This record gives sequence, structure tokens and C-alpha cells, in this order.
Amino acid sequence: MSSQPSVIIVGAGMAGLTCAAYLKQRGINALLLEASDGVGGRVRTDVVNGFRLDRGFQILLTAYPEARRLLDYAALDLKPFRSGALIHHDDHQGPAQWMSFINPLREPTAIAQTLASPVGTLSDKLRIVELMRRVSGVSTTDFFLQQATDTESFLESFGYSAQFIDRFFRPFFGGIFLEDELRTSSNFFEFCFQNFYSGDAAVPALGIEAIPQQLAAQLSPTQIRLNTPVERISDNTVFLKSGESLRADSLVLAVDAQAAARLLNQSGPAPAFNQTTCTYFSAPQSPRPEKLLMLNTNRQSAVHNMCVISDVAPAYAPAGQALISVSTQGLEAVNEVALAERIRKELIDWFGEEVKTWKWLRTYHLPEALPQFNPGQSGVSMAQLKLSERLYQCGDQTAYPSLNAAMQTGRLVAEHLAE
Repeated sequence: MSSQPSVIIVGAGMAGLTCAAYLKQRGINALLLEASDGVGGRVRTDVVNGFRLDRGFQILLTAYPEARRLLDYAALDLKPFRSGALIHHDDHQGPAQWMSFINPLREPTAIAQTLASPVGTLSDKLRIVELMRRVSGVSTTDFFLQQATDTESFLESFGYSAQFIDRFFRPFFGGIFLEDELRTSSNFFEFCFQNFYSGDAAVPALGIEAIPQQLAAQLSPTQIRLNTPVERISDNTVFLKSGESLRADSLVLAVDAQAAARLLNQSGPAPAFNQTTCTYFSAPQSPRPEKLLMLNTNRQSAVHNMCVISDVAPAYAPAGQALISVSTQGLEAVNEVALAERIRKELIDWFGEEVKTWKWLRTYHLPEALPQFNPGQSGVSMAQLKLSERLYQCGDQTAYPSLNAAMQTGRLVAEHLAE
């Protein structure tokens, strides 16, 4: 093997690792250059006082076709959430109430409870089955070839009541899209809906970073160079901030849109992102050990969505303790101490005085958590991934905002290069 790699991939997030893994299967040892101290990009986990803190609340949808194709789920020891949600609703016209909405296809014993739930009308619940039929068997590619509107307009035209949209779809999918107006493209909503009901929403037993670590383990250690920021690229040469330069037959940019624009010396409007802030607390015990996502219909509050992640994956917390994850959307800037106090105050109304014993662990503010995906944007196309004869790009910012897109674009670039 020559000392010059035939392919250099800038960025060791999920797209770059996927690209490298598929190239390795074809006998091509790409070199990955990663600016940070670890692989995974946004898919990272920190260990703090024995707690595993994912950098922002993240789940793996096991039905994702690209994840099923490449990942070893058994080795990840995936821990699934129950299919459904607990919804906290306070209309200020009476006492706040908890509404459960459980998927009766997964838990048939919950059918009476779900039909009686005040989250929506009987018609709303029957339309869920209708929506399942609509998206059943549709391929990822075909979803993104459809004419799309925004998600809220799609749900209204499908016949869902305003009550059901506000009590279920807005808090649930607002938490997926990281925006509560549901302006995200309806074809991406349908793709997500299909993948939610076709499989599990799960986390690896030892944290979300186990996913990129599994891909990295498929490569030779010499293929990944960490703490190696790239200054610029020119033709088939990569110039590192250290002053070193590297040449390859082909270059792949597996970095976010802003980093790609900087490396390519391109100007233009900055890409738009949806942001989120994730605050972690430790507690002596779980306030509601039901393995369900908890949603808040009051989207003006600091608590948008929360879960006791150690109920789902016990190794996220030391024995005898619980790990609570709270997500807040749309914050431009964050005073971490004030936000933690505000969350604690709100949750005393939910769970009582025991919340005062919770300890704040850490806050992750992610201003570039997800690229926005609005009606009119397209899915994956090779035309977007091939920038020139020697230069390619991959990542969810080139397609639609999901782990599946990061892996799909990485695979397509690898297949193209291997040919």
C-alpha cells in the first residue's frame, strides 16, 4: 500500500465513518481527519460522575434502513423506549392532567386506555391507523419525491383535530424536528412516522456514542487521525492547521455545511438550523418509571420534552440513582444555572417536592442541532454529493436531517468512489 491514501475524508462523524466503513469493505483504506478529540460528530457521550450524558437527547430508530444495513444491533445492546408517550397538559382551567397515549399495536392491553385517552377524539385515533397504511411500504427515496407541504398543513388536511395536533403531534414531532410550528416538510414527517411505528426508538446500553465507536472499530486505527483540524483544501490537497499537507486521489467533505463552505472558500447565506438545549439531572429515584417519553403541551415553558433515560437504559446512571434528561427548544443563548432552576421549579408542579433533591449535572446548548428541512427541499441525489471530479460531500445537511441521511449519503459516496 502506498503512503498516499487514495481517499481522504474530512470529518469523522456518522457520514464520514459510514463512508470509510463501506470503502474498507471494498478494500480501500480511506484516511479520516477529525478536528475534535473523538469520532461521532454530534453523536457523542460524556461520562460525568458515573452518569452517561449524550450530547443532547438522541435516539436510534431501529427501522432506519441505513442503520439496519451497517450496524450490529445485538452488539449495541439496544434498550427500547415503550411505543407511545405520557403527555402533561395544563390548560389553566383546572388541575393539570397526565394523558397516556400508548401504541396498541405494540401493547394490545393498552387499547382501552388509548381509546379513552383525552389526547384526541376517536376519529383522531382511527386516523393514526389510516396514516400508518398511507406510509406503509413507501421507500425512503419515494418519500422525498412526493409533493410536500409543511407538517401542520398536512396534518390538518388529513383531518386531525386541532386538539390532537396540539396535544400529541406538536409536542412529539416538535421534539423530533426541534421546532414547534411544524413547518418542517411533510415528506420528512411521513418518513419519521413510518420509522417510528415500524421499529423501536432505542438507545445503546452504554450511550449513543457506541454507534460511531462501532463503525470506527471496523477501520484500522491508522485510518483515523483525531485532533487534526483542516485549514483549507485545494484540488486534491488538504492543508492542515499544523502546516502539514496531504494529497489523495479523491477528497470527501463529511463536515457540516458551514465548515464545508469555509473549506471551499464559498460565501453565501449561512445554513439555517433548529436548536435545542438538553439539561441533565440526577435523582435518588425515577419520578415516573414507565420507559416513556414525557411531553409537555405547554410549549412556552422551559420543559418541552423529558425522559428518565436510566429507566430505559440502566447503565446510563450509577446503581441506585436516576438520570433525567430535559429538552428545551429555541433558546438563542442560555444561562445554564437560571435554566436549571426554572426547569426544577416547573417540574415541582409535575412531580412534587422530591424534585428539590435533584442535582443538576450538565447542560448542552446545541445551536446547530439539526439542519432545517422545509417544503421544496429534496432528499438524496448524487448530483448534490459530487462537487467535482475529485471532490465529494456527505452528511445530513446534503439531504434531510437524520442519522439515516448521514449514513445514506456516506454509503452512496463510498459506492461511487469504489466504482
